[in-house]
Amino acid sequence: MDAGHQVVGTVRRAEDLAPFEALAPGRAHARRLDVTDDAAVVRTVADVESTVGAIDVVIANAGYGVEGIFEETPLAELRAQFATNVFGVAATLQAALPYLRRRRAGHLMAVTSMGGLMAVPGMSAYCASKFAVEGLLESLRKEVASFGIHVTAIEPGSFRTDWAGRSMTRAERTIADYDELFDPIRAARVEASGRQLGNPVKAAEAVLAILDEPAPPAHLVLGSDALRLIGAARDAVDEDIRRWESLSRSTDFADGAQLAST
Repeated sequence: MDAGHQVVGTVRRAEDLAPFEALAPGRAHARRLDVTDDAAVVRTVADVESTVGAIDVVIANAGYGVEGIFEETPLAELRAQFATNVFGVAATLQAALPYLRRRRAGHLMAVTSMGGLMAVPGMSAYCASKFAVEGLLESLRKEVASFGIHVTAIEPGSFRTDWAGRSMTRAERTIADYDELFDPIRAARVEASGRQLGNPVKAAEAVLAILDEPAPPAHLVLGSDALRLIGAARDAVDEDIRRWESLSRSTDFADGAQLAST
């Protein structure tokens, strides 16, 4: 908003509508929305297009974290995590896409996480949802490139937001076998909340910096911790692939190369 853009923000609670619009009267527009309600998402996007103006940039940011050992995480919690983090993102982007496609312009973004390109113990539900969004964006990017529409995955590290507080659901601990591994991880995350390395204001500035780029990044990694952890995870995958390359190749039909070249 400080950059002069018209910004529409969705909130879950009615009491958050006025405070959002007060941030920049006349340029900040609030809409109440539950992103797990597919029809409401479609209605909200249509309303914005007709009352505020053509949408140029979409940032699908709704999400929360489920923290817990996989064996201890109820499947209902896993489904709820995907309902918001994956299907909420999909609904938002899918509702906006027809307008951008007709105009042959626009930028679709979704906030995934460094946890969409690497994973840590005790965050299986959250990381699974973010890996899913990464795959969705990767395919979508190739589908809409010829329409002049850009697609960017925003992958933040640890930022000083309320993600580890109000936006975190914690599965109940029930299996003692995981105590040694997970109890220190959970305690450290609680202790670090509010003291994370990342500055949310600088993250917003980084996102703004790519809006006018003719060739914006497919992946915008935010934070030195994210750079380090994602780099280590990708190196580990590359090493695993190299180590087992011969076994991987052994599964081809002997005449596969000939068939592929005809």
